[in-house]
Formats: sequence, structure tokens, C-alpha cells
Amino acid sequence: MSEEVLFGRQPIVNDRLELVGYELLFRDPDNFRHAVVADHAHATATVITHAFSQFSIASALGDCLGYINVDKDFLNDDAIELLPADKVVLEVLEHGEITPEVIARCRELKQRGYTLALDDLIHCGDSMRLMLDVVSVVKVDLALVGDEKLPDLVGQLRGLPIKLLAEKVETREQMERCRELGFHLFQGYFFAKPVVVTGRKLSPAQATLLRLLNLLAEDAETGAIETAFKLEPALTLNLLRLTNSVAIGARNRIGSIHAAITILGRRQLQRWLQLLLYADSDAAGVGHNPMLMLAATRGRFMELLAMRLHPKDRALADLAFMTGIMSLMPAVFGMAMADILEQLAVVPEVKRALLEHAGEVGVLLGLAESSESSTMEGVAELMDQLPQLTATILSTCLAEALVWVQQLDQAKE
Repeated sequence: MSEEVLFGRQPIVNDRLELVGYELLFRDPDNFRHAVVADHAHATATVITHAFSQFSIASALGDCLGYINVDKDFLNDDAIELLPADKVVLEVLEHGEITPEVIARCRELKQRGYTLALDDLIHCGDSMRLMLDVVSVVKVDLALVGDEKLPDLVGQLRGLPIKLLAEKVETREQMERCRELGFHLFQGYFFAKPVVVTGRKLSPAQATLLRLLNLLAEDAETGAIETAFKLEPALTLNLLRLTNSVAIGARNRIGSIHAAITILGRRQLQRWLQLLLYADSDAAGVGHNPMLMLAATRGRFMELLAMRLHPKDRALADLAFMTGIMSLMPAVFGMAMADILEQLAVVPEVKRALLEHAGEVGVLLGLAESSESSTMEGVAELMDQLPQLTATILSTCLAEALVWVQQLDQAKE
């Protein structure tokens, strides 16, 4: 088996839309490219435990939990007990045979402090009911169950001491319906899927952000930038929260826009303005804002990949970061990307990447998006377009991006 490790992640949020976990998607690159692996259980165990030790994923998760799929073979592998019980949720695959031995092993792991989840539940047979006494989370795939059968399935689970997690949630309407039915956790792209409204106008705060980004792109005078900020006090507050985060590395607290520009420099100020597109001033913490965390992870992940590919090209790394951050703007504005770009000055390379996934930056964007999908579909094909990249580089950059983003939660007033 290859020594390399490839992993992706998909966010999990609670009913307040706060980020609480990631489903961690591990792949052996050899098997991923359809090579024959003699011992799948050992391969899976090695990939996962190697990833936690090599990439310090437990640290990268911060306060979030890592949800990991485990089949019957891996469930019985001693290597599973190398995973930190306080940082992971073990997802037992429902489509595997639930035998008395599986249930006994799950009870043993629970006694050792592990949290267990039942994945892809579609019915409540006798064997499932025995598992429901052991697990703490039940994951329901909306695509597998269907709208008509969902209320009945939830009704059978209601009253049990478990949390219900809805998978494949694609729209806010789905999320709201699941919340009404009693789901506690949600996984999917509902918070990243834009509802495009014809003729929609930007809010004053959004328009100010785009105007500020344009001023920075045009290298405007500092006074003009300060004046634009004064039109939106809430943006100033959010900027100071972010710029006083340890993620910036500033030793002294920043108390004014002028100081922020002077101390941070325009390049750093530009990227925090981009992050502010996703910041919610009413949120309990920046680190629990799923849109902000997803956008920031994308941007940083793409920046790190660009730096690995072209160590001396700082400009390309900046473009990669900008593209990752901007890629989720349709979800924020409820507008098509083409309409947003008409109001924002961006270089052609970024525009082509955002609209067509074209060019090297476009490939990096595709890799970032694929790492967030439940299947990581397309990763191998995209990696073939950038032969310098290896699975280890990809996973290292993703782990480093997650660590960097976790620091955003330390932004204070």
C-alpha cells in the first residue's frame, strides 16, 4: 500500500447553523486510483491512523468532532483504538451486516469512551433497534429515505436518547423541514447553495464591502478607504474583531481602520475584507460560522497548494486565496457569479477560474470543492492535471488550512 494519505472533509452544523464537526473522508491513493489492495481492513486502518499522527488532524479539528466511516473489518481492528476517543465519532455503516458480534464490539468501544453513530439508516428492523441502544447519533440520508417516508422513520426514532443527523441536505427548505421533524445536526451544501433571485440588489453592507475591495484593487488613498468604512460601522467592528485575531500575528491590539491598514498592509486587509463577506456580527463565534469557515478553508487550502506548486510566485498564491474566498459569494449574495463579478474588479485569471474552473487556479478550485464532497469525486482526475501534487501534499495543505482557520475563532471584540 502507498505511504501516502488522502483525505477530505464535509462540514456538519447544528440547528443554529454553527459548525460542530466534519465528516473526514479518507482514501488510500493507490486504491483511490483502482489499484488492488490485498487487505482492505489493514489499508483503511493504516490510512486513518497515519493521517491522525502525520497531519495532526485532531489539533486541526479544534472544538469540532471528526466523523469517520468504519466498516465491520476496521471496527474489529485494534488500530481503531489509536484514534482519540474525545475527537472522533465512529460511523458504523448501516448497509453492512449488523451481527451480535458487531453490536458487542460497539458496546466495548462505547465503554472505552468512543461516540458511535449509525450511518445511512433507512429502516428500523430488529437488528437496527439493538444498535440504537448503543449509538449516540443516527445519520439519515435524505436521498435514500425520500420525502414521503421521512416523517415515519423519524417518528420511530423520536424519544430515543440519540441525535438525528440529516445527510444530503441541499436546500434551506430541506433543512427547515428536517429541523421541524426533530433533527439536531445537518450535513450537506444547504448553506452553500445560492437561491438566485432575479433583480436582487446588494444590501448596503455588501455593496460597501465590494466598494472597499475595489478601492484596494485600485490602490486608492487610505483616506478614501477609511471614509468608505465609516459608512458601515458594523463592518468596522467586524474588521477589528478579525484583525485582532491571533491568526494575523499582530502583537498590539488594533483599534482603528487607519491602524489596521498601517499594521496589516493592504494585502492582508484585502483578505480580511473578503472574509467579512461571510462574517455574521450576531454569531456566537466566528469559528462556528460554517460559511466563513468553509470559505476561509478553501482560500487558505488553495493558497497553500499554489505555494507548493510555485514557491516563488507570491502573486499566484494571492490569486488562489482570493478565488477560494470568492467562490462562495453567490451563496452569500443570492446572485449569480457573473452578476457579482460585474460589480467587482478581478483579474482575468480569477474570473476564468470562478466562471469556468479554467486555468491552474481553476483546477485548484476544483480540488478544494472535491475535497468537500461526500465522495471526493474527481480528485484523482484533477490531480493528474497537476502532476507535481501528491496525495501527501494535498492532505498536508488541507490539514494546515484547517489549523489556520481554527485560529479565526479567537477573534474578539
